[in-house]
Amino acid sequence: MAMTLAEKIIARGAGLSEVFPDEVHWVDVDLAMIHDSGGPRRIWPMLDDLGVGVWDPDRVVLVADHYVPAQDTGAARILQTTRSFAAEFGITTFYEAEGISHTLLVEKGHLRPGMLYVGGDSHTCTGGVLGCLALGMGSTDLLGVLVTGRTWLRVPHTIDVHLEGSLRRGVTAKDLMLTMIGEKGMAGAVYRVLEFSGPAVSAMSIDERSVLTNMCAEIGAKTGVIAVDEVTISHFQDLGIEVDEGPSSDSDARFLETWHYDASETVPVIARPDRHDDVVPAADFDNTPIGRAYIGACTGAKYADLAMAAEVLAGRRVARGVVLQVAPASVGALSRAMADGTAQILLESGAQLLSTGCGACPGIGSGVLGPGEVCISTTSRNSRGRMGSPESKVYLGSAYAVAAAAVAGEIIDPLTLMGVPA
Repeated sequence: MAMTLAEKIIARGAGLSEVFPDEVHWVDVDLAMIHDSGGPRRIWPMLDDLGVGVWDPDRVVLVADHYVPAQDTGAARILQTTRSFAAEFGITTFYEAEGISHTLLVEKGHLRPGMLYVGGDSHTCTGGVLGCLALGMGSTDLLGVLVTGRTWLRVPHTIDVHLEGSLRRGVTAKDLMLTMIGEKGMAGAVYRVLEFSGPAVSAMSIDERSVLTNMCAEIGAKTGVIAVDEVTISHFQDLGIEVDEGPSSDSDARFLETWHYDASETVPVIARPDRHDDVVPAADFDNTPIGRAYIGACTGAKYADLAMAAEVLAGRRVARGVVLQVAPASVGALSRAMADGTAQILLESGAQLLSTGCGACPGIGSGVLGPGEVCISTTSRNSRGRMGSPESKVYLGSAYAVAAAAVAGEIIDPLTLMGVPA
């Protein structure tokens, strides 16, 4: 029987020749990721209660990214627990303050096409950019994986998201995903797999493609996937890794439905507080001042995002009364930005450089918002209190839009500063 990319990976994990949507199966897990927030501090006590260890330490990646650097003694204790967990259970693939887990898994070459990968975070779905099935789960389910190397799941239906055309300069995958979420709603793809394809995807870098899969969490999807192509293979070759093309959907695979979007018609958009599906064109804003501009998170602080911001900020200064903060998604992204002068442009514009990590995105790191603050951010969510005080307001946009607002002191269409026709 014809199957989708996701179904093929599940069938392999279940040891079956075929699976069908809505069936429930036990599957073998190829790789698991845990981080300092939902990982050791929650899971270790349960392992002790059960009197068991980790099924295969070599197939576990542990990342300290939420509480780095420690802001208080509580955070310091969490990091101590995370380090001790790695030592106690022999987990050698351990990163601390090197970047956000989802970015690192892609950058460091831990994922492979066709892999069934699980992680203790909703944005685990980012990994689907490399042709694997990347599933987020909570600590209890992840405990089962760490002990047995297996988990159960209901086979999701897959939606084919076909993206025609190509994005114009100044328009990003973030704009495309926010547009989609604005149209479909935050529950527009509950427990579905979104498989992205089409000319617009082919033209995107891995950094930009990863925004598509990353933000599947914001539309309610189980995950997102992109089949391997030349761009994917080139990404692995740059890491010194040879991979095959991995699975792909059969030409007559059973898609639940197909969504069609023309990327060339996408415009810069902004999500208004306090819902990321309340999306309007950036050009529609008039006299909406901001006091904070934030470039951070796995969604919006990769190297490509830093370069976008620098394109707007080159030769310009952040407006008086505005604080622009940049928290790179990884040390690798920051290193690239330092090597080619991107970081220098950001600093010369007046940006504050924060440490790598999740930062203010979950409201627990550097850059959190105080009462009454109005922020435009490259993060993925803007629910009330998400980035700090419940009395703060968060607008979401691309790195272009955040940088443009930092210069103007208010939300504007970034294309106006970039000289791009509307």
